[in-house]
Amino acid sequence: MSDRYLRIKEKINRKELIILDGGVGTELQKRGIEMDESWCGSASLNTEILKQVHLDYIEAGAEIITANTYASSRLMLGSAGLGENFEEINEKAINSAKSARREVENEDILIAGSLSHRLPIADGAAQSDPNNNISDEKLKENCEEMAEFLRNQGCDLIVLEMMYHPKRMRAVFDAAKKTKKPIWAGFSVRRSKKGEVVSFTEEADIPFTEILEIIKDYKLEVAGIMHSAVDVISDAVEILKGFYDGPIMAYPDSGGWVSPNWDFDKIIKPDALQSAAKGWSEQGVQIIGGCCGLSPEHIKAISKLKFLN
Repeated sequence: MSDRYLRIKEKINRKELIILDGGVGTELQKRGIEMDESWCGSASLNTEILKQVHLDYIEAGAEIITANTYASSRLMLGSAGLGENFEEINEKAINSAKSARREVENEDILIAGSLSHRLPIADGAAQSDPNNNISDEKLKENCEEMAEFLRNQGCDLIVLEMMYHPKRMRAVFDAAKKTKKPIWAGFSVRRSKKGEVVSFTEEADIPFTEILEIIKDYKLEVAGIMHSAVDVISDAVEILKGFYDGPIMAYPDSGGWVSPNWDFDKIIKPDALQSAAKGWSEQGVQIIGGCCGLSPEHIKAISKLKFLN
């Protein structure tokens, strides 16, 4: 573990509130970057805009910034014809975060390398095709390559983002474990028509409890709920507590998605998010930020909770 990670860990042990950043890919779209078949994977080529996104989150109060690597695995980049540019694009993603940290002269800022089981999503769709022809071995290789790259580039921790697919999750967890970096796992959920908390996948209503069974097989530094609606976070956290007794994080999304673009209509207001975040903090959530659709203004509102508590 890096010294800066140990310092954040000390804050967590003291039960302090830790502020994450907000959406990176959606913020790039909001600032005019065109999304493609890799969604925001190739957007890291726009290094100055990406660095500014990170700087804006740091200024808003984020203590952890997330490298734009969620959608830049070789499989994802390959869907946009950029598979051979894997190293170039991901170096730019991580270096943009490092450059932002250097510019603010705050070595305590952590860089989280994002690792996912994201597969290409057709234009106009909401999720990847469950009948894709990606083999288990190919997915394993894809995850391991990305995880190793994040480790070698000096990310302080590996954040597993949008963990919800029961057949894909283990490849991500196994790849992260091999890095020997701290692992933070973010699970994504939704409500079923019956109001139950279930996996984010649309293929079936899989109880969230079934998804969480994976936790027992891995050592997690942090676990939480992410890329999920604001109004489901609290219930999902309570379910998570039945499987995990370590530090908990929460970073919801807001808006809508039709590949390859985010819909920014009906985004939650910063003060409303702050109110919800206050409730999560009182519930025991220690690490709070935002995901898709949420911007530096939202993170600034959340960061004020550090001074209200």
